Amino acid sequence: MRISRRAVAAAAALAVLLPLSACGSGDGSGGSTDASGKIEGDITFQTWNLRANFKPYFEGLIADFEEKYPGTKVKWVDQPGEGYADKISADAAGGTLPDVVNVSPDLVAPLAKAGLALDLDKSAAKFRDEYLPGAWAGHQIPGMKGTYAFPWYLNTGPLFYNKRLFEQAGLDASKPPKTYDEVFASGLQLAQKSQGKVATLANVPTVEDFGRYGVPLMNQEGTGFTFNDAKGVELLTHYKELYDAKALDPQALTATPESAGKKFLTEAVAMNPGSALDLDKFKKDAPNLYKNIGITDQITSTGKVNMYVMGVMVNANTKRTPAAVAFAHWVTDARHQMEFAKQVAIFPSTQGSLDDPYFTKQDGTDETRVRVAAAESLKTAENYTPVLFSEQMKVELRNAVARALQGKESPKEALDNAVKACDRLLQQS
Repeated sequence: MRISRRAVAAAAALAVLLPLSACGSGDGSGGSTDASGKIEGDITFQTWNLRANFKPYFEGLIADFEEKYPGTKVKWVDQPGEGYADKISADAAGGTLPDVVNVSPDLVAPLAKAGLALDLDKSAAKFRDEYLPGAWAGHQIPGMKGTYAFPWYLNTGPLFYNKRLFEQAGLDASKPPKTYDEVFASGLQLAQKSQGKVATLANVPTVEDFGRYGVPLMNQEGTGFTFNDAKGVELLTHYKELYDAKALDPQALTATPESAGKKFLTEAVAMNPGSALDLDKFKKDAPNLYKNIGITDQITSTGKVNMYVMGVMVNANTKRTPAAVAFAHWVTDARHQMEFAKQVAIFPSTQGSLDDPYFTKQDGTDETRVRVAAAESLKTAENYTPVLFSEQMKVELRNAVARALQGKESPKEALDNAVKACDRLLQQS
């Protein structure tokens, strides 16, 4: 199970669908915020498309909790991935939101604004130091004080590159690029040496790329986007140079992660992000590529890679605050996160867990090499996608990038227009 580049459901959709009748004061005043009482009573726990593959794990998790805390009863419901945002919105509007809910940062934002997500900095601050700082911050909302979900599992991935294509271009395949400046230089050389037949990348820059380049994405108040600053313009200008030199795949403007993956598989591009799960595909579908596969860290000019974070939120209106908080912590504590991580290709968000031999000890396989490298990078990783950056905003940025690459607007004009459009959408949400 991999976390997608964006959560399946759009935060924008949830913000639009969540009617004003669901809104509260934003401080969780609809229910008790005191989690210090006796842990007892019936609560409902909702997950996101996990029952099919992990039913025994969650049934055991719940049984152990109920055994430790006699008098508690946890009802587990699992919702399909499709329509998850709509389901949460309907429950929020109808007052039937479960006590404990599996969320991503973009889904928790409108719930927190509506006063439906418990502020854990007030109700569960004693647990904060158990988690990686970057993970705990993953469910904080710009312009609001507080943290609105326990961090659960994390994910990130390496960058794969084609050693043969690097060597053919006269590049040192043992020293792949680490920063964006190095990618730009390598890309121009690859395109020149191959006479435009080999591109370096198959995707246009996303908001995550702007973040990894060191571009400030949003003001601290959460009232406006800032990725059109000088550094943002600089990044898009470099991508324009790659595009003109055919170092960026010609179909990058309409590429999806799947189509970009196919380009890498057929050796039409030299670099592509992925995960340990991709190695089996390379081995099976592209043995020649697999023999020449290189594995390196994500490209970043900040020294910190991007991470994807999933969380567990407590309904601010729950009538069983102590039990709901205790169970949300139970799901996300170090022991249970480690158990879950060994069943699926994800990483725990708890302090010290990434130092476990499972994430540090090499066994000579590429799969373990990827896992170990990813775990190390996650210790200081950041979630670069702004919590308030909706799918509609993502489209606005992508369209602006396309206009700049095609020469219809300058990089500055394109980003200025994208920021204006995104700020309008922000005000409407």
